[in-house]
Amino acid sequence: MTGQISQRELENYLWGAAVILRGLIDAGDYKQYIFPLVFLKRISDVYDEEHAAAVHTYSDEELADLPENHRFAIPNGCRWTDVRTVTENIGATVLRAMRAIESANPDTLPGVFGDGDWGNKNLLPDSTLADLIEHLSTQTLSIANLPEDELGNGYEYLIKKFADDSGHTAQEFYTNRTLVRLMTLMLEPQPGESVYDPTCGTGGMLISTAAEVKRQGKEWRNLRLYGQELNHGTSAIARMNLFLHGIADGHIAHGDTLARPSFLDNKGGLQTFDVVLANPPYSIKAWNKDAFAKDPYGRNMWGVPPQGRADYAFFQHIAKSLDPRTGRAAILFPHGVLFRREEAALREALVKSDLIECVLGLGAGLFYNSPMEAVVITLRATKPAEHRGKVLFINAINEVAREQAQSFLRDSHQTKILDAYHDFSDAPRFAAVATLGQISDKGYSLAIPLYVASAKAVDASEQIGSVDALAGWRQIADASEDAIVAAIALLRSEATE
Repeated sequence: MTGQISQRELENYLWGAAVILRGLIDAGDYKQYIFPLVFLKRISDVYDEEHAAAVHTYSDEELADLPENHRFAIPNGCRWTDVRTVTENIGATVLRAMRAIESANPDTLPGVFGDGDWGNKNLLPDSTLADLIEHLSTQTLSIANLPEDELGNGYEYLIKKFADDSGHTAQEFYTNRTLVRLMTLMLEPQPGESVYDPTCGTGGMLISTAAEVKRQGKEWRNLRLYGQELNHGTSAIARMNLFLHGIADGHIAHGDTLARPSFLDNKGGLQTFDVVLANPPYSIKAWNKDAFAKDPYGRNMWGVPPQGRADYAFFQHIAKSLDPRTGRAAILFPHGVLFRREEAALREALVKSDLIECVLGLGAGLFYNSPMEAVVITLRATKPAEHRGKVLFINAINEVAREQAQSFLRDSHQTKILDAYHDFSDAPRFAAVATLGQISDKGYSLAIPLYVASAKAVDASEQIGSVDALAGWRQIADASEDAIVAAIALLRSEATE
């Protein structure tokens, strides 16, 4: 079938591929096979489209195959039509074609097809792969039929569908897109800037910055996008995702950001960026605390986090990655980073650094497949003079919608939050500005209810929210502990007199 493909047709086409794999492999592994095949189909169909245009121009088949007429090189025997004709050992044929294309494009496509187990016939028998290839052959994925934006949106749709289908594994490769857009709008990326995501998943946050700059009618193709992702297959999808959104200047690295950060400057230090967007993994325990204590990049400037929680390791990595003049960041965290006692010294150093610009508390369900409430913390390397020594707290716990078991932010929610963020002033039961001295008086806790009364607690008879209760309990517990320490000190003093 050829002709312009509607968004609904594209979604049905992409999800139809996943349906073919159901029952054979785990839903969380769909992405390892469908994304590479769709990408192979796309670049092959675009190659054919470019070839036809060049033949029309030059009236010569050999001239039409010259590299300058094509975005990517595709060696002989590696186009979609070649793969489609094979009836035996299809997985091995697909893998050879993918590796040959990667080798033929060493500056752009090395490793882009990921590490799927294509040769495993128990996992993917020839009959299943043949069905999958035939299904994908029902559409021509040329640019004329499917512009970059539309195919990129289709990829985003499929990422979300995989998240829906795979349950608890979803969070590693999907972040609520309405929340990502809010974070992007808070940081206001500009043409020509560098944007970084240290735990980039499938690249959604990076793509959001390009989409927003483009939506505003500004030049978006000169954004410099950088991301690192621990999961090899997911990092490959991120690279495909950027290509399919028309982003040429994208740099996606595979590896452990805490152990081996990939983006360094010419002196061996961390590269710095204008914009950092991040949704780090929460409270991971399997990280090298001892190595971080001797970090060669100086990322332990606030201290060493506890082994059971690496949140402040990512926090410090992001702070160290900010351009000292233009750098700003938006980080999605669980509320615990605001008040957990074992991170108190780290949090005090963070507050004293005066990097924190805003602490934004959001409603429940915006973490994928999790009911807990999210918090976005923004950092700014160089604050406006009138904001220095101050932090804005926003309690947007009620600014969330929920439909069909999914939570999201409506445009009206985003507008209300952004207006408060830009005003940087007190708003009853919604926003408050606190000085660093006031935060110090509260033991450097950043728990939002200590600064902004809950919008839920309209009168004393209403039930207090869980975050409010926990923050209150923390405050009381800290005060009690201080009182006990003071009493012990007094008794010791009296005993020595």
